[in-house]
Amino acid sequence: MSTNRVEMHSLVDPYVYKEWQSFAGKAVTVQTARGSVRGILKQVLPDHIVVEVAGTPFYVRTQQIIWVFPYI
Repeated sequence: MSTNRVEMHSLVDPYVYKEWQSFAGKAVTVQTARGSVRGILKQVLPDHIVVEVAGTPFYVRTQQIIWVFPYI
């Protein structure tokens, strides 16, 4: 018998995760390795965030984020 086994690993920084949650509902710029996204931070999850830009949700993996700048 062959057993298919999938292992997934994700690094979660609880301090960064908690801080990003405080930005929910606010305008942010998120810098990634592929460029930046500017919009409203709609949701923060351990493995990704959701930034809404002109009504379109962008799902950004936490591991791809370089920095986040909130506009308070």
